[in-house]
Amino acid sequence: MKLPPSLKDNPRALAVRILTRVDDEQAFAEPLLDSVLAAGHPAEEADRGLLTFLVYGTLRMRGLLDFLIDRFYRGKPGTLEPVVRNILRVAFYQIRFAEKIPPYAAVDEAVAAAKRLAPGRDKLVNAILRNALRGMSGVSFPDPKTDPAGHLSTVHSHPRWLVERWIAGFGLEETQALCRADNEIPPLALRVNTLKASRDEMMERCARAGLEVRSSVWSPDGIILDRTPASMRQMPEIAEGLLFVQDEASQLVSRLLAPRRGERVLDLCAGTGGKTTHLAALMENGGGIVAADIRQAKLDALQSTAGRWGISIVRTARIDATDPTGTAALGRFDRVLVDAPCSGLGTLRRNPEIRWHLTEQKLEGFAPLQGRILANAAACVKPGGVLLYSTCSVMFEENDGVVAAFLQTHPDFSPARPEASFPAGVVDETGAFRTFPHRQGTDGFFGALLVRRR
Repeated sequence: MKLPPSLKDNPRALAVRILTRVDDEQAFAEPLLDSVLAAGHPAEEADRGLLTFLVYGTLRMRGLLDFLIDRFYRGKPGTLEPVVRNILRVAFYQIRFAEKIPPYAAVDEAVAAAKRLAPGRDKLVNAILRNALRGMSGVSFPDPKTDPAGHLSTVHSHPRWLVERWIAGFGLEETQALCRADNEIPPLALRVNTLKASRDEMMERCARAGLEVRSSVWSPDGIILDRTPASMRQMPEIAEGLLFVQDEASQLVSRLLAPRRGERVLDLCAGTGGKTTHLAALMENGGGIVAADIRQAKLDALQSTAGRWGISIVRTARIDATDPTGTAALGRFDRVLVDAPCSGLGTLRRNPEIRWHLTEQKLEGFAPLQGRILANAAACVKPGGVLLYSTCSVMFEENDGVVAAFLQTHPDFSPARPEASFPAGVVDETGAFRTFPHRQGTDGFFGALLVRRR
């Protein structure tokens, strides 16, 4: 992301630029933020931390911030230019949530940012924020008794349509807990490359490097850093192929499939290979894995990671998983993983922008796509083989609904429970793997094992 010299070391202006690109391009914040930090901007460590805090905090609380902005802007809400709205969002976030930043400093910085990024709108920004400082305590929110969905949606900053669906599916108290957990800063979870080191060895190495590290709760391959290093991407342990950034729930997906050394395994929607490399480690680099994806750039990144990890059993295949001809040509496998494209609604702690990009219409488009991919994957499973359907979503229509529809049209498959060694605390009464941020402290994941009859 190219930046003019006047912005390179101003964390608030940088935050506005990143947030505006997230809006305009329907982009994810993480790669945009990473590109700025990797270029050395801002230069000061404290400013780098402030930039990250402002970007993710503003995205998480955007719904509440917009509610407040619209209370103090006397024009029509839709007439505020995106960059002006983001200047105000960043300022309101500091006023509301940054205890160490004086409100007047947030206002002054917002006005200065408006002069650079939205010339001519600095007086408007100043007027709105000054009004807010005087009248913030008098703002009333939707009543939790008469309008519980409106209250949760506003106070916990989630789209109303999503809150209404969650209340219908999970109940009011569970929805409130889930929304609250989505706005917490998640810990940094890392998976150990057990082909090169044990978890205890890596914990000792991280501790010697001055990092605060502990064992993950659910994954036997994971460690947790309670404080994220400022230069996390440049950690030597990651560069050397000893650690991989991966949430605990995501780590459990490969263990749920439980591949054996010597087996033939297909990762049908492999992406950059987070689960592929884990499968290879569980197989002790013995057997064969085909990692398939529609994007060659993802497969190239996967190959690079596999090489760095010392993995030799993976080969890649560029295919469209919705094409039955292409998937059938891959052959038959002992185990098949379908980590399906999904809404990502289980990862809102890490990817808060999803809640603002996703619509009900987009959500409804996932299940048909997931169903086609799962049906194509089934043709690749040997008799007696195992098929795992997984998502990072908490939505019934993407999870249980897809599996139920699949079983109705594939009588040669039947549900199976995880192996006895799999953590019981993430398996529900139906035998499905299921996690939630507010229950397990992980991202929200789902997984269903399906066995093909002999």
